[in-house]
This record gives sequence, C-alpha cells and structure tokens, in this order.
Amino acid sequence: MDDWAEIRHLHSTGKHSKREIARLVGVSRGTVDRALAVDRSPTYQREPTGSSFDAFVGQVRVLLAVTPTMPAATAAERVGWSGSPSLFRAKIAELRPEYAVPDPADRLVHPPGFQVQCDLWFPHEDLPLGHDQAAAPPVLVMTSTFSGFIQARMLPSRTTPDLLGGMWSLLQEAEAVPARLTWDNETGIGRGKLTEPAAAFAGTLGTQIKLLKARDPESKGMVERMNRFFRSRFMSGRAFTSPDDFNQQLAGWLPSRTTVSPGRDEGGRETWSASTGRRCADFRRWRRR
Repeated sequence: MDDWAEIRHLHSTGKHSKREIARLVGVSRGTVDRALAVDRSPTYQREPTGSSFDAFVGQVRVLLAVTPTMPAATAAERVGWSGSPSLFRAKIAELRPEYAVPDPADRLVHPPGFQVQCDLWFPHEDLPLGHDQAAAPPVLVMTSTFSGFIQARMLPSRTTPDLLGGMWSLLQEAEAVPARLTWDNETGIGRGKLTEPAAAFAGTLGTQIKLLKARDPESKGMVERMNRFFRSRFMSGRAFTSPDDFNQQLAGWLPSRTTVSPGRDEGGRETWSASTGRRCADFRRWRRR
C-alpha cells in the first residue's frame, strides 16, 4: 500500500516519468501501470478454497426440497456427514429459506382504518373501591393494527353494558369508527355469536365485531403485547386511590394524541416510538366510512 501511495504521489507531481517512478520506488514498470490504473488502495483477497460441505450440497438440496423442515442432524445422518456439526447446521440454515414455506403470520397486512383489536386486562394488584372494599376491575384496551394507536380505560365490570359503554367512550375520544372491532370470545360481547346488544351496537355504528376462534392468540397479538406492557411499565411503582384515579393516571401516561408503538432500542430496552403520520392515515380512512 505504501508503494501504491508513493507511485500515485510521484505521478501526480508531473515531474517524473513512469520509468523513473519505477526506479525511485524500486518496483517494475508493470507495477507502476497497475497502481495508476486504479483509484482505490489495493486490498488483499484470499482465493476461495471451498468447503467440505460443497460435496454434499446436491444431496442436501434434494432432502430439503421434499422436507423443508428436516432437522440439520437428520439431514447430516442421511447424507453421511462426518464433519463439524456446527458447520453443517450453518450451511443448512443458509439453504433452508429457499425451500421453507413462509410463515403465514409474516404475510399479515393491516390496511389503515380497518381493524382495532380489543381485549380486557386485569391489574395484578387490587384497587380500593370504597367502603373498605378492594378488587381488580377490568381494563378495556383497544389497539389499531395499522398505526398502533392505543386506548385504555378501567370499567366497572365485564358485563355487556359496561363493555359497550367503554368501547363507545373510547371511539368518541378517537372521533372515528374502524371497519372492524376484533374480540375473542368475551361473554359480554358474544361466544360464537354476538349478543343482541353487541350486534345492535355494531349495526348502529356501521362496523363489524369480529369474534375470533378459540385458541387463536396470533390474531389479537398486538393488544396482547400491550397488556403485558401495561403491567410492566404502567403499574410498576404506582399507587391508586380509586378506579377514577387509575383512569386519570392512565390517561396521563398514555400519549393519547400520538400514535405510539412499543419497540426496542439497540440495548434491548423497550421504548415508545411516535408516528403521527400513520395515525393520521389510519383516522382518515376511518372517517371516509
């Protein structure tokens, strides 16, 4: 590299011929020509020597084409691999995406204004309710699947009137109605079939209340994650005097006028990221309905 830099320096002065530069640096004339032909410093590149796995690539591809999920240990046994298990696993990991069927969950698309996931969260600590009584009333959580906009409110109970009243109150705050409200089989909303009040509520607003099948957590994963986030980030170190105090603190803690979503920074810590534009797009689509 020193020779390359010196050759280009001497040539840039315009005072030396290529033959003279070769003599001053102590290299051949061809080396001078090659140094002047490139404008980047030379780097050392080792010629690829191949891998012991190369002889087994064809057999492995045949196995993965038939069984994309075949474990690496099984494939190694089938092809007679006797080398390093870790090397074989690494090579299998490089080839498998070419044959594995994509996870359907990876292809979920949430258009703006289409869906809000709803769920009930129960605080892990009782709150004072007055008259020497304490309990953990349900908290209605609603999360937009497009923008990640979050709303939550503690309700008196999980009965149908309180659930519908809670949804109506939060929708009024949002000033918009989505195309679909997604629930699991909550008794106050419906189990397999909507309750009559819930069906009337949806019909009045011109929306759909979608009841999920049993044991289908993936379809409501965003709001489920928010429930865990509330428990770890909102409840920690707080004290409440009543459900009203709980709702006031919750409203102050939630950035209710900004689209927010939980993420992770480079250190793995959970953070909030704002995206007002996504929420505006979400709400514009809601209003067009």
